Amino acid sequence: MNAQPASLSHVTKSFGPVVALDDVSLDIAPGEVVALLGPNGAGKTTAVRLLLGLSKPGSGTARVFGNDPRDPAARTRSGAMLQVARVPETLRVREHVELFSSYYPKPMPLADVLDAAGLRGLGDRLYGKLSGGQKQRVLFALAICGDPELLILDEPTAGLDVEARRALWEQIRGFVRRGRSVLLTTHYLAEADALSDRIVVIDRGRIVAEGTPQAIKTRAAGRKIRCHTLINIDDIAAIPQVINVCRENGTTAIATTDSDAVVRALMARDPSLSSLEIAGADLEEAFIALTERN
Repeated sequence: MNAQPASLSHVTKSFGPVVALDDVSLDIAPGEVVALLGPNGAGKTTAVRLLLGLSKPGSGTARVFGNDPRDPAARTRSGAMLQVARVPETLRVREHVELFSSYYPKPMPLADVLDAAGLRGLGDRLYGKLSGGQKQRVLFALAICGDPELLILDEPTAGLDVEARRALWEQIRGFVRRGRSVLLTTHYLAEADALSDRIVVIDRGRIVAEGTPQAIKTRAAGRKIRCHTLINIDDIAAIPQVINVCRENGTTAIATTDSDAVVRALMARDPSLSSLEIAGADLEEAFIALTERN
């Protein structure tokens, strides 16, 4: 019963000539939130499908609580919220939850599910009459109603406005506070930064970085420099510690692994340099640097 919630071990998966995953190993520990990030086509969805038992590895192994993900013993301990979910519009919220709960041996009580998903008072509402944010919370309720120990969330806040997105974040945090594990895929990098204990960046089917959000930011683009300078942008890009550089409205922005060395190089080339600012790079800049270099 104490087996690791989920793992991929040296998994390779191809679709014809396309290699979706190439020797990928990934572990999710009890009580951990892991964000799986990558560009479109990087292999995120393939990894999710393997852990849900919707696809088989070409080589390597996928395990959920030590079992094959297709095994009922694995499926009854996990829940999923997928982008492709289609829910009948004519059933009431509680009817949907009761139906999904019947698939599990020890589901949560209906009232607890509605509370955990932020749906209190909406149990008798038709699904088709809900707002976009409320519909997403219903999908979250269906994912957690079986009281799973592992929750897989594939782009859970896609299409939501800021308020609805942050409300769902709170529901996810509540699930994690109960000691459960989460695998999250998202294109909202602020979401990964806010929710995850560990980030895994995948690009072209291979893992290119792994660590805490702060470690990813530090490794990929430790600092960001902003300044006004006359130096040609190509000459700045040629400085060894520079990861990327752009210029907009007269301000030059530089992502770098060593801000001190870059500032010294800039000052040596342009004594008139002004408006110098140095700050920590954000996750979006780190993500771009990692995936562009690979």
